[in-house]
Amino acid sequence: MKPLLVLALLALGACQFAEETDGVSPTATTDGLDAVSPEDSTLLALLGQYTTVRLEADLSGLSDSTRAMLPHLIAAARALDDVYWQQAYGDRDSLLAGLSEPARRYVTINKGPWDRIDGNTPFLPGVGEKPLGANFYPADLTKDDLLAAADLYPENNLTSLYTLVRREGNQLVGIPYHEAFADAHGRAAAHLRAAADLAQDPGLATYLRLRADALLTDDYQESDLAWMDMRDNPLDIVIGPIETYEDQLMGFKASHEAYVLVKDQAWSERLRAYASLLPELQRGLPVDSVYKAETPGSDADLGAYDVVFVSGDANVGSKTIAINLPNDEAVQLAKGSRRLQLKNAMQAKFDRILVPIAETLLPEDQQALVTFDAFFGNTMFHEVAHGLGIKNTISGSGTVREALQDRASALEEGKADVLGLYMVQQLIDRGEWAEATLEEHYVTFMASVFRSIRFGASSAHGRANLVRFNYFQERGAIVSESTPGGPVWRVVPEQMGPAVEALARQILTLQGDGDYDAVDAFVRQYGRTSPELASSLDRVAEAGIPVDIVYEQGEAVLGLEPAAPLPPATR
Repeated sequence: MKPLLVLALLALGACQFAEETDGVSPTATTDGLDAVSPEDSTLLALLGQYTTVRLEADLSGLSDSTRAMLPHLIAAARALDDVYWQQAYGDRDSLLAGLSEPARRYVTINKGPWDRIDGNTPFLPGVGEKPLGANFYPADLTKDDLLAAADLYPENNLTSLYTLVRREGNQLVGIPYHEAFADAHGRAAAHLRAAADLAQDPGLATYLRLRADALLTDDYQESDLAWMDMRDNPLDIVIGPIETYEDQLMGFKASHEAYVLVKDQAWSERLRAYASLLPELQRGLPVDSVYKAETPGSDADLGAYDVVFVSGDANVGSKTIAINLPNDEAVQLAKGSRRLQLKNAMQAKFDRILVPIAETLLPEDQQALVTFDAFFGNTMFHEVAHGLGIKNTISGSGTVREALQDRASALEEGKADVLGLYMVQQLIDRGEWAEATLEEHYVTFMASVFRSIRFGASSAHGRANLVRFNYFQERGAIVSESTPGGPVWRVVPEQMGPAVEALARQILTLQGDGDYDAVDAFVRQYGRTSPELASSLDRVAEAGIPVDIVYEQGEAVLGLEPAAPLPPATR
């Protein structure tokens, strides 16, 4: 790390960071700094890359029984955090034992000794490179060996979303998640069932019971379908093994995570109308018909929520501001998907990160074009756009996710970003969206690209934003301008539309073809940080702008009592 950056972040870390916690914890201070080791000084600087946000929400509109559900949902989420630690690293307690306080805090943010926003660089002495397959596979396992074993022993379920791969003698075996993590799954299921008993919304109660059953069987489709049927539930929880970002060896294995959410009914009502437009938008995609032959479900749901607790993969490194689920392609084709906008997290990132970045890297006459309405719209349509395009390759190589393996996530995130902006263009032209101007969407979009690039190339979102930045720069949609304070980046509106359409066409074609080598070459070509971009990102860091947020969360923050422990549930 550059000395100037260390000093800037050290100053920031001294006043902004509070440890990720279930309640209130002391902030880092400069008290006794002379006694801090050089290693801890560096770690305090790294902590300064995050700013603390309290996950609060207005619970006054909830009934007593609905409020009583929240501690059970939080307890279930905590249980899956234990599982994610095992998947991402291994034994959490042995890693944390004996570490200094700054080291413990930074390890907790990253769920391990590798820096998530610095390309998974080790930040503790004596730690080697992060295995591409995390702890889902033996550390020395190669892709070729895994695929060969999967062909020889299909009964071992080595490529399943829901197995850990381990060696037994000379053979690789897949251990089902519900067996490998039986205790944590059982505890989570018990609390989900307790919450279901308190639920006044029948759809929510049904989903919670089915999700509890799924944790005990690894069969999640029925609960995914039930989750799609919910509309009026005041609370929600996304919980289970869901995303595959952590598996950078194959992109096969699902990581555990949870979001506990309080619904903003007024905002959600405003958003519902856009889901019905998906089939028409699919037909209008700028790609040959074979790549848009699938019909997305039109019964998808758009909703706005305040997030009150996150765990596992949802609470490591950079934080999510919107969710598009389920990932099951069959459920998507049957019922579409639900898009959940995390309004409080989104507002925090806009105020504390996006606006300062715009003031640093955009020309003065475009800074006022960065607006929350455009940020909210871009984020919402990103999630909607996950439902567009194609889920199954036209080459007969299975699903896009299966064919593109470890490259699937980055390309999918890139698709959602560019198609979301393409949708904005179409809706504004049709008079269906008037919350912000097209130029506001363009400029806010590029400011967001700078924000997300800072998550690092190890993140699917970070890599997707690198691809988009370089692609748009190549086509003159963004250009560098010299100023006394350093280079700034101007958005060229008349070039953005053609660049968006061209990138959308290329990504949709790459996904439909399912050609891993072609996608790999594309990501390698555009997923790089140029010296000019690196210099701009250094300026953002030197200005003391946080990279992301860290949460202060839990029952104490919400004014609730924790749920009493329950015996693990069984089938």
